[in-house]
Amino acid sequence: MQTTSQLTLQEFFALPPVEGDITYELIDGQAVPKMSPKFSHSKLTRTLLYLIDLWCDGRGQVLPEWAIQLTKKGRDWVPIPDLLYISYERLPADWNQDEACPVPPELVIEIISPGQTFGQMAAKARDYLDAKVLRVWVVDTKARSITVFYPDAPPQTYMGDIPLTDSLFQGLEFTAEKIFQKAKIPLNN
Repeated sequence: MQTTSQLTLQEFFALPPVEGDITYELIDGQAVPKMSPKFSHSKLTRTLLYLIDLWCDGRGQVLPEWAIQLTKKGRDWVPIPDLLYISYERLPADWNQDEACPVPPELVIEIISPGQTFGQMAAKARDYLDAKVLRVWVVDTKARSITVFYPDAPPQTYMGDIPLTDSLFQGLEFTAEKIFQKAKIPLNN
């Protein structure tokens, strides 16, 4: 659904539904199709969703592919991350509107899909951080790594059996290798 004119946020949300499973993000005033997840991508999403859901019970919610209403370089931006975690402090437990997430979540997770590069995802991570998301995890199946991007520190990459911990998510601890094993992602993926 490419348009020649720049869409406003209201125009983007008013677009009619399209046939099929195509999801659109609002990027630089354009409705841009999001890459369709493949099998390994979906297995990783499920594994991370399950792990974080167990941890966040009573603290907030972890949700797959929920649009977020943000700004990027002063313009409306509506990305759809693979997963996001938002605490009840940022979005109350009784909030129940069927619309895009209205506030920046604490965590966004993006899994690199075929055709995407780590550099592209790192740039997107910076955009998320500039929009007040507190953490961005970029999951790379080829490198079997999770890189954590912070607003006030350089990114840190976790591989193998190095525990991924974060003071923002007290009690959530795992390793990249455990995630890839639990998702049954083969070594030569």
